[in-house]
Amino acid sequence: MLRGNWTWATLGILSILVRFFAVKNPEKTEEYYARTIFPAIRNLIDLSISRLPFPTVYIFVLTVILVITFFIYQFSQQIGWFSKLGYSIRSLINGLGALVFFFLILWGYNYQRIPIFEQIGMKPLPLSMEQVKGELELTRNILNQLRYNIEEDTVAIEKIMPYPDLERLVRANMRENLYLLGLNFTGEPRTKEFYPAGFMRRMGILGIYFPYTGESYIDPTLHPLEKPFTIAHEMAHSYGVTDEGEANFIAWVICSNSDNPLLQYSGQLRLLRYQMNDLFRMSRETYGEFLQTLPRGIRNDLISIQQANERIKPFNLEISRKSNDLFLRSQGVKAGINSYQQLPMLAFAWRNSLNE
Repeated sequence: MLRGNWTWATLGILSILVRFFAVKNPEKTEEYYARTIFPAIRNLIDLSISRLPFPTVYIFVLTVILVITFFIYQFSQQIGWFSKLGYSIRSLINGLGALVFFFLILWGYNYQRIPIFEQIGMKPLPLSMEQVKGELELTRNILNQLRYNIEEDTVAIEKIMPYPDLERLVRANMRENLYLLGLNFTGEPRTKEFYPAGFMRRMGILGIYFPYTGESYIDPTLHPLEKPFTIAHEMAHSYGVTDEGEANFIAWVICSNSDNPLLQYSGQLRLLRYQMNDLFRMSRETYGEFLQTLPRGIRNDLISIQQANERIKPFNLEISRKSNDLFLRSQGVKAGINSYQQLPMLAFAWRNSLNE
């Protein structure tokens, strides 16, 4: 019943065993996988399939369809229910083994590397309400200065450069500014728009890195002011950064240190939104008072982003959040989806480290 080729099942099990040792030895994982094997994979992908002018996830989907079609044909050739059952079990386990094997080899072992925060010597701590208020005032003032370089009027900014130009701009800034973090990332990762437009957002996703193709994708319907930061966030994942808080932090550092005012504004605006969320949880009254101090242009941009988010609602946001949280925790990200919210204290720690 279970005779036949079990290659992919075996490789899947072996890759899981390697992961067990990787968890126990993050220094070795950092040295042999994150800094040796993965950069080679990164460069190989960037020099080959990522050069295609469309999201290569479409090729992955087509491959899956062809594999399922082949399975159906082979299933129909089996004689007797006993043979059909055995073939189905073997195919299913081999399929799962292949998915696990390629996920871990192509990207997944980065979850067991030394955390980026630890590598750059940062120890972020929760902020008090007074610290959050001080950080909010600083971010607001920076945004107010930056906005006049993009739009002199107070009307909401809803049009920016074409997406191909924006992606190239962010990628160039990733290359130029990663040295600020002392990280030896290599490669030319792509972040492409995924169509049909709105599909990812209805699934509760703004952007995603897809290990099986080595590319990241964002939804074309994202508000223009959200795109620069989101592209930088997904490109951070493309370089092997797995923690969402770390990807947010790297995206903010890259954007805020850019020479381009649009990238700076997008990064600081995302930070402001996270800081405002923190203040809202601490004191709604203080939050309301701060809201009144926002310049009209910044306030209009925030309203425009909120309206854009409300136009496309996820099918089930709670399921999306819980599934993402479960996946992150299963990979060793203890904070789960709460890791997204770490940016304010990371920015605070980074600013203090620069002052020191």
